[in-house]
Amino acid sequence: MKTKAAVVYEFGKPIEIEELELDKPREGEVLIRYLYGGLCHSDIHIAHGDLPGRLPMILGHEGAGVIEEVGPGVTRVKPGDRVVCSFIPNCGVCRYCATGRQSICDMGATILEGYLPGEHWPATGPKGNYGAMCMLGTFSQYGLIHQNSCVKVDDDLPLDKAVLVGCGVPTGWGAAVNTAGVKAGDTVVVAGIGGIGINAVQGAALAGAKNVIAIDPLPNKREKAMELGATHAFATNEEAMQTITDLTRGQMADSAILTPGLMTAEIVQGGFDSVGKGGIVVLTGLNKMEEMSVNLSGSIMTLWRKEVRGSLFGDCNPTVDIPRILGLYQSGDIKLDELVTKTYTLDQINEGYDDLLNGKNIRGVLVHEH
Repeated sequence: MKTKAAVVYEFGKPIEIEELELDKPREGEVLIRYLYGGLCHSDIHIAHGDLPGRLPMILGHEGAGVIEEVGPGVTRVKPGDRVVCSFIPNCGVCRYCATGRQSICDMGATILEGYLPGEHWPATGPKGNYGAMCMLGTFSQYGLIHQNSCVKVDDDLPLDKAVLVGCGVPTGWGAAVNTAGVKAGDTVVVAGIGGIGINAVQGAALAGAKNVIAIDPLPNKREKAMELGATHAFATNEEAMQTITDLTRGQMADSAILTPGLMTAEIVQGGFDSVGKGGIVVLTGLNKMEEMSVNLSGSIMTLWRKEVRGSLFGDCNPTVDIPRILGLYQSGDIKLDELVTKTYTLDQINEGYDDLLNGKNIRGVLVHEH
């Protein structure tokens, strides 16, 4: 079948809209009609060449829609089911899934190549085989994906908000709740208030942090952080340091969650300096794979027992945590509606990413037209 999709053909060039041909579902695969896609910074890392993805690639890794058709052996979903897509699939049986670490499932090894298990390419077009970002390619009207990327959700959930729980919300929320292990009374620093950082703020507040200190150079981001759970907001880490010192009587923060668009050595050092003894620094932002962004004093790390932890998908288990977070949304404990600044059509995808890079949006959402 035909589908209209947003494709990156060359690093650093604008995203192009292309009509492609989707294959039929094979063993374990499903055809999904995408209704919404989230504009997340990770797609820019592919488009700009920060991550070593294979081109051409259909972009988009946050998606929500309706299952249209299933292939042989599919048991997780059926036609008509409403689903949120997990940007990392989970097989349930590999070493990592079996030990409760679905965010590093072995199936995720090929998400930047874009093909499905068995090197099955989901789409073809003028340039041959087309991969799909994170095996999803949600910036397409329809997608051929694996059932292990699907999480069925309640029929009454608004998918235009639930779509954000495929990546950005659990990545930020889980960075606070899981990776940093925020506890009641903690002081938490969140550096970078975009689609991930704003949810780290929500997660830290929900976990009971006494002080949640948001750091972002843009006033609109700081304002949104204060609206959704931050107790203090500053433009820079340097500006925040005296307040962190005063609030903690010199003990400094319990954790610093770093969620910038591009992770740099300066940002990591700032987070490291803002935590005290036994403090945890959580890294969620990315940069070019070869960029060395961690250069810290091993002596201070040892003597003060500081920790630096990488966090992928907020250390969440999507089959459990996506429904859990959506349940918190239904009860009013996590805000999703307030995260969406603007919606876009598929033809406006480049405008949407310009807005993201210019800091205009907390979150942008793509609305598919069918």
